[in-house]
Amino acid sequence: MPDGGKVLRAAAQAYKVDTDAIALKVKHEFAAKEKARSAAKIEPRPIPKASKKTA
Repeated sequence: MPDGGKVLRAAAQAYKVDTDAIALKVKHEFAAKEKARSAAKIEPRPIPKASKKTA
C-alpha cells in the first residue's frame, strides 16, 4: 500500500497546487493563535473585591 502523503503530494503536483505556500500560511496562522493564547495568559487577572458580610 503506497504512503498516503506521497499520493497526496503527487496529486497536488498533477493539479499544480502550491503546497509550500499553503503550509507556510497554516504555520503563520498557528503561530498567531499561539501568540494570542500566550498573551492572554500573561495578562494579570483582576483581584476580586471582598464581599461585605452582613450579620
